[in-house]
Amino acid sequence: MIPVTVMKDETVALFGLGGSGMATALALKAGGAHVIAYDDNEKARQTAAGAGIVVQDLRTLDWSTLRALILAPGVPFTHPAPHWSVELARAAGVEVIGDIELFCRERAAIARRSPFVAITGTNGKSTTTALISHILRIAGRDVQMGGNIGTALLSLAPPKAGRVHVVECSSYQVDLAPGLDPTVGVMLNISPDHIDRHGTLEHYAEVKERLIAGIENSGTAVIGVDDAFSAAMADRAEEAGHHVVRLSMQRPLADGIWREGTALVVSENGAERFRLDLSGIGSLRGVHNAQNAAAAYATTRALGVAPEIIAAAMQRFPGLAHRMEQVGELGPVLFINDSKATNADSTERALVSFEDIFWIAGGKPKAGGISALSPHFGRVRKAYLIGEAAEDFAATLGTSVPHEISGTLHRALEAATREALESGLPHPVVLLSPACASFDQFPNFEVRGDAFCELVRALPGVKARERVGHAPSSPPVTPPPHCPAHLGAKGGSGGAKPHP
Repeated sequence: MIPVTVMKDETVALFGLGGSGMATALALKAGGAHVIAYDDNEKARQTAAGAGIVVQDLRTLDWSTLRALILAPGVPFTHPAPHWSVELARAAGVEVIGDIELFCRERAAIARRSPFVAITGTNGKSTTTALISHILRIAGRDVQMGGNIGTALLSLAPPKAGRVHVVECSSYQVDLAPGLDPTVGVMLNISPDHIDRHGTLEHYAEVKERLIAGIENSGTAVIGVDDAFSAAMADRAEEAGHHVVRLSMQRPLADGIWREGTALVVSENGAERFRLDLSGIGSLRGVHNAQNAAAAYATTRALGVAPEIIAAAMQRFPGLAHRMEQVGELGPVLFINDSKATNADSTERALVSFEDIFWIAGGKPKAGGISALSPHFGRVRKAYLIGEAAEDFAATLGTSVPHEISGTLHRALEAATREALESGLPHPVVLLSPACASFDQFPNFEVRGDAFCELVRALPGVKARERVGHAPSSPPVTPPPHCPAHLGAKGGSGGAKPHP
């Protein structure tokens, strides 16, 4: 736990007692703050009270006595309308912040120079976060990984000299962290997502950019430049004086990291400085994972890890659960759990990575549906549609893709498995990549993915693969003697000096 001592003896309100909210309440209490918490869910209130947290309806408080409102990231801050607790705070002139802001203030107070990596973007955040942590561990670093990836940030060990915090940041969390100041900030990409919570795509991008704008003066901005929003962010970050490492999966870069086939090329002043071959790394299959790997390379180089160690660590990366996770095989059929693909842009990354796909899709629909995926429909042998989106997805597929409305995940997997086995294809793939949220049938995408994995493992004769964790413990790799730095301050990823 990270006790939040910067709020010692202050009275703070907290709304939202889910995983991160509860962790925040306990961290504030441990740091000496007077916490008054509330949640609309009675069970959550009871759990908090049982843990010694004062629970009281925030509408009954004298807000003039409060130092801050700590808002859980799942609670609306601006759109579609501010939560009532936010309205009360604003009316009283009380600041509204989240757990990442508390972390940043505590880090500034107790270990200002401890390395802090923050990762955001519409897609790829979790894989990149896990890969960066994996590389740093193999390099022998003391690593704490958390945030949006699953472990509440304030549940981690406190900042100290030499300890690296690697934190996945959702747009909701960034919105509640005005003092966000990472050593290395990673912006992967921007595409339409969470518009219901940010109003417009432009505002969504503006919120994401705050992570880059707040980077420490000696830090590094790692930015994918293959979409217009992110490319503009890179230019603005450079104009502001930040060291910027650009990433492109679409074109060569004179300075930065770009993709050539299955390799990543690190360039400086138009010259190749290092080449990283990703072929044969199943956990980093596809163009989207090449971008994740490029971001991880740039980040870990900025923190002083040698290129050869990074390359060796990537070879040992087991992948991330629920993101193109290889669950098992039944004869020639490969089963892939891509439950984390909750929008069309994310599902596109899976569709372009395989051929002969028996696709399970659907759930609680998001804006735009799957029409943007039509260029890849030729890779799909048949679609099996589930959840609320089934009818709309069927209309989009039309006559382009054979499909059936299966309704449930169990029926979809049963039909997809049978027809994949009967297809006679050499390498058919049963792919769960829903392009939807899970909330119509499952509490979250993790539960949906776990259900898929359990159903696959229950198939007679299936050869199941071991589940992968977020970031396994691995012995460090000894750096080779006279390992070259390869990159200077201007182009690639070696310009930022490692922090102690």
